[in-house]
Amino acid sequence: MPNTEAESMNEQSVMPLLVAQDVALAATKGGYDAVRFNALKHGILSRLTVLAHEDQNEFADLLAALIEEHRPAGMTERHLIEELAAIIWRKRRVLLAEGAAINRGLRSVAHSQHDSPIPAAAPFERGLSKEGRDLPDLLTANPEEIAERRRNAELDLTATRKAAAILRKGGPNAYAKARRALIQESRDWWDEQTEEEEYPATAAGLAQFIRKTLEPIGIRMEQEARLTPAIQVQTLGEGLQVHRLEKLNRYETHLDRKFERTLAMILKLKQLRGG
Repeated sequence: MPNTEAESMNEQSVMPLLVAQDVALAATKGGYDAVRFNALKHGILSRLTVLAHEDQNEFADLLAALIEEHRPAGMTERHLIEELAAIIWRKRRVLLAEGAAINRGLRSVAHSQHDSPIPAAAPFERGLSKEGRDLPDLLTANPEEIAERRRNAELDLTATRKAAAILRKGGPNAYAKARRALIQESRDWWDEQTEEEEYPATAAGLAQFIRKTLEPIGIRMEQEARLTPAIQVQTLGEGLQVHRLEKLNRYETHLDRKFERTLAMILKLKQLRGG
C-alpha cells in the first residue's frame, strides 16, 4: 500500500535539504558558482527580501554562504537561515540609510547661509568668520593638504610682516627691500595695484597696501589653515544631526536582537538534532 505521507511530499518540501547538500558539496570543490542561485530559486523569503534595484547576486552569495556554514537539515532550519540572511540584508540597508542621512546633514551645514559652523569651531578665536571661506574646500582637504596650506600661510604672513617692519624702519632703500621681502604672489599683486594706479609705487603706498590688504588676508589664511581640523570636526559633528538617526538606531537594535534570537534558534535545533 502506498505511503500517503510520502506521496503528499512535493518538491518544495524536500528542496531545502537538497539545496543545502548541493551548496556543501560545491564548497568542498572550491566555490558556490554552480549552485548559489538554488538558494534564491527555492527560497521562501528570498524573492521578497531583495528589492528590484538591489543586487540579487550579492544576496545569493550571502544566503549560499550561510547555508554552507550552518548546513540546515529540513524546512525549519532552512527558513531560519533565510531569516538570518534577510536580517543581515536589512542591516545593510540601515547603513546605507544612515550614510544618506549624514550626507544630507553635511550638505545642509556646509551650504548654510545663516549658521556657519566656522565661528563655532573655535569659539574663543578672535576674528574667525565664515566670510570669504570655502567650507566644502576645507572639508575635503586631507592632512597633507592642510599641512601644506598652513606652511604656505605662515611663510606668506611672515614675509608680509617682515616687509612691514622694513618700511617702519625706513631708509633710502626701504621700498625696494620691502618689495623683495614679499612672496612672489604678493609682489605680483602689488605690481598690479601700482600699474592700475590703485596705490603709488612708494614706501608709503606699499605700507598702506600691506596694512589694509596683505596682512589681514595673511592673518585670515593662517587662521583658516591652523583651524581647518577643528572646522572639519565641527562641521561633521553638526552634520550628523543625531536626532535624525534615532529611528534608524532603534531599528538597527531591533534587527540585532532578531539576529541573536534567530541564530540561537538555529544553534538550538542543531544541538537537538545532534543529541
